Amino acid sequence: MIFKQHFVFILYSLCASVFKGGQGQFPITQNVTVVEGGSANMTCRVDYNDNTSLQWSNPAQQTLFFGDKKALRDNRIELIRASSQELTIKIGDVYLSDDGLYTCSLFTMPVKTTKAFLTVLGVPSRPEITGFTKPAMEGDIITLTCSTLGSKPAANIRWFRNDKEVQGSKELNATGKSFTVRSSLQFQVDKGEDGVAYTCSVEHVSLSNLYTTTEVLEVHYAPRLEISKPQIDPLEGQYFKLECVSIGNPIPEPVLWSKDGGELPDIERMIVEGRELTITTLNKTDNGTYRCEASNHLGTSTAEYKLFVYAKDFPGPTTDPNALGQHGPDHALIGGVVAVVVFITLCLIIVLGRYLARHKGTYLTHEAKGAEDAPDADTAIINAEGNHLHAEEKKEYFI
Repeated sequence: MIFKQHFVFILYSLCASVFKGGQGQFPITQNVTVVEGGSANMTCRVDYNDNTSLQWSNPAQQTLFFGDKKALRDNRIELIRASSQELTIKIGDVYLSDDGLYTCSLFTMPVKTTKAFLTVLGVPSRPEITGFTKPAMEGDIITLTCSTLGSKPAANIRWFRNDKEVQGSKELNATGKSFTVRSSLQFQVDKGEDGVAYTCSVEHVSLSNLYTTTEVLEVHYAPRLEISKPQIDPLEGQYFKLECVSIGNPIPEPVLWSKDGGELPDIERMIVEGRELTITTLNKTDNGTYRCEASNHLGTSTAEYKLFVYAKDFPGPTTDPNALGQHGPDHALIGGVVAVVVFITLCLIIVLGRYLARHKGTYLTHEAKGAEDAPDADTAIINAEGNHLHAEEKKEYFI
C-alpha cells in the first residue's frame, strides 16, 4: 500500500514537471503604443527555457535580433536585454511605417511564436484656418476651413464662436497611414460678427494639450447715427450740448452738423468739436431741427433732433421734447377743446330750434269769412263784425 502511494506521487510530480515545461515554452509578449518620433521597447519572455534562442521579427518578417545577435542593419534598433528567458529590443525614432505586427519566436521543435502589435500614433499638425480675407463686407457669405495633417488615427476638430461651440462640416482624407482632416463653417456676416473670435480646436490621443488656432473677424458695414442730448430741459440762457453717436466700420468721418437743412446760423455760439455741437447761450432763435451726417465708403447716415428752447421761468416739460414734438402752447389740444365747444353749441341751437318749431301757433283770423258771400256791403260788414265774437273759435293750431 505504501509502495503504491509512493508510485502515484512520483508519477504526479513527473506529469507536473512536464506540464510546467510545456507551458513555459510559449513566449509571452505585450502590445505597445508609441507616438511617432518616440521609442518603443518590445519585450518577449518565457517562464521556462532550456537554452533555446528567442527571436524578434518585424511586420515584413525580417529578423531584427536572434538572441543577442543583431540581424537587421537599422541604427534605430538596439538590444536592451538578452537572456534565456527574455529578449527586449528598442526601436528609436519610430516612424508610422513601423506600425504593425511583430513576432517573437522560440526555436523549439516545433517553433512556437507569439505576436505583438506596435501602434504608432501620428501626431496631427497644428491647425490652420483658411478661406477668410480681411475685411469682410456686411452681407457677405464666407467659409472658414480648419485643416490638420498627419494624424493617426484621424484627429477630431471642434469649432467655437467666442466661447460657444458651433458645428462644422467634416471632411476626411487618408494619405498613406495618416489622415488629413478638414472642418468648414459657412455663414453670412453682419455687423454683429465684427470682432467675433472663431477658434478651431484639434483633439487627438497623441496630444496632452489641445492644438488651437483663432481667427478674429473684421466686418465692414455702413454707418448708423443717433443724437445724444443732455437730460436737462433746454432753457433760455443755458449751455446746451448735442453729441452725434455713430457706429460703423470703418468709423464714419467727418461728422457734419446743419440746422433746418442749412448751415449753422451762429458759429460764434454754435461750436462744433468732433462729434459734438455745443450752443453756449440758448435763445428762442435756436429753435429748429438739427441734423448730423457722417459717411464711410459703404454709405451715409443721418440723425435729427428737434430743439425747442423754453423761457427761463418755464417749469419745464415732464417728458422728452423729441418724444412728443416741440413744446409750448399745445395748439392741438386748444383746437380740440374749441371744436368740442362749437359742436356742443351748434347741437343746442338745432335742438332749441326744433323745439320752438314744434310749439309755435300760427293764428289765422277769419273776420272776412262770410263777407265774400254777402249780397251787399252792409251785409258784409255785419257778417264781419259778427265774426269777432267767434274769433277765439277760429284760431287754428299747426302742429
